[in-house]
Amino acid sequence: MSKFIIEGGARLSGEIEVKGAKNAALKIIPAALLSEEKITIKNLPNIEDINRSLELLEDLGAEVRRGRETCEIEIKRLAKDRLEPQFANKLRASIMFVGPMLARFGEARFPHPGGCVIGAGARPIDLFLEGFERLGAEIREKDGFYEVKAKRLKGCEYFFTTVSVTGTECLMMTAVLAEGVTVLKNCAMEPEIEALAEYLNGQGARIKGAGSPTITIEGVERIHAGTYEIIPDRIETGTFAIMAAATRSEIKITKCDPDHIQSLLAIFSKQGIRYEKGKDWLMIKPAKTIKAYNIKTHEYPGFPTDLQSPYTVLMTQAQGASLIHETIYDRRLLFADMLMQMGADIIMCDPHRIVVNGPTPLYGRRLTSPDLRAGIAMIIAALVAQGQTEVDNIYQIDRGYENIDGRLRALGADIRRIGTLNL
Repeated sequence: MSKFIIEGGARLSGEIEVKGAKNAALKIIPAALLSEEKITIKNLPNIEDINRSLELLEDLGAEVRRGRETCEIEIKRLAKDRLEPQFANKLRASIMFVGPMLARFGEARFPHPGGCVIGAGARPIDLFLEGFERLGAEIREKDGFYEVKAKRLKGCEYFFTTVSVTGTECLMMTAVLAEGVTVLKNCAMEPEIEALAEYLNGQGARIKGAGSPTITIEGVERIHAGTYEIIPDRIETGTFAIMAAATRSEIKITKCDPDHIQSLLAIFSKQGIRYEKGKDWLMIKPAKTIKAYNIKTHEYPGFPTDLQSPYTVLMTQAQGASLIHETIYDRRLLFADMLMQMGADIIMCDPHRIVVNGPTPLYGRRLTSPDLRAGIAMIIAALVAQGQTEVDNIYQIDRGYENIDGRLRALGADIRRIGTLNL
């Protein structure tokens, strides 16, 4: 199994480029199933979740031609109606293939989606199944698989009892080929949803309200395919900003959209972390003192749960006590134990809340990445820490961050990759 060896304590400097948004890419790939025409995807990140997603699509019978940052996909017909466990078990986003398959081909079979530790049993797919049923699909479980079938989907009104980004995107894609009008309420409002709707509308869909709590979809007979350029990854943007602040480094983040992380930048202003920004860049400057600040994760445009882990590392270097309240995922605070092993002063109040007292020096340790976002937080902690840190199970990090070690070395980080990916 591969791992990172990191020598901490060095200040970083220079520029780092943000790649295409993982969470946008993982939705446009299954959206290719909606059309028999060729779709061209640009600004595609080279990460493990994308590799698994494209492999799954090829297994279904798609023709995939991939370049360095581009990909062409064409799906005339399906070779099978089943998502195989070897792909679905490694990819939470495999559930996103089901709606487009159901909408265009009338059926799909799939196992329960996998992914990282916080995405296994703790993240149910009830919203997806309920939505498919409301659109007229029949669902049954057989031999460890869900079977979803519908001769023709019909528009409906569906209220999300829990705000869900993937649920919103999946049902939005499913409804574009349904007969009649579908109204989705209490929808997620992330920029990736707007980007997906904008692309689909350009290919013949009739979607209104994407980016708001209510989305209306008027079904059409056919969806065309064109070119989709993936928006910058806002989580990567925020992660690099937090990394710069935690290491007291001056770093310019390029090819990003600072407006997508306004919640984080507003907090930076309260903490004394200085920054400058332009339309597609963000410069973080070293702060002499970082003030502690409480956060509560919330759906967009609130503080992203995917930035909570890196932010917790930042608070170990802040003056005072900060309350971190995770409201989205039950297991996401478990990584705090590893920060305590490094010397952090953290009190676990309950599974959803911790108090971080700072500033405290961190010391290198041998760690294991439990999930994608905790993994990148471990890297930030290692860069802050005194001495050497070893981070195992870095497949979880490679799932979402392209060539992270090479990009950090360009900033002056002492980070080495040992071993190769064990897939």
